[in-house]
Amino acid sequence: MTAAMLLSAGGFAQAQSLGQGVAAFKRQDYVAASRSFIPLAERGDASAQSYLGFMFENGRGVPQNYTEAAMWYRRAAEQGDSLAQYSLGLLYDKGFGVPRDIVEAGKWLNLSAAAAPPRAREARVRIRDAVATKMTRGEIAQARIRALEWAPSRER
Repeated sequence: MTAAMLLSAGGFAQAQSLGQGVAAFKRQDYVAASRSFIPLAERGDASAQSYLGFMFENGRGVPQNYTEAAMWYRRAAEQGDSLAQYSLGLLYDKGFGVPRDIVEAGKWLNLSAAAAPPRAREARVRIRDAVATKMTRGEIAQARIRALEWAPSRER
């Protein structure tokens, strides 16, 4: 009984901390947001990882660092976070924080478009298709195959 209470209390504390981080982020207190997100992200919380990726990409509350942004986006993207997949795809398209890889960009943008919430789907499809105009038919096919072979994995 005590272990169950501790586990449920830990989940509540994690959710509360994520909520505090999101609230700080929304009021543009990025330093406070990073303090909430970093421990959660290190423990595998995909939402916190995605927020941190954005913060490192744009230098909000933390020094701008594309490599660090790509690392956090990748950790969230691998868990199925569609916004992180989208952002990681754009980093691969530009070669920011990762080697430029148009096929890998296409993979992540395909996954993001497929999993996008309805209000974001059209915009993500448009960006995915714009990136595809830079690709050969073979590269488009490779990106689709990589996306089809991909499966989310939770961090432990």
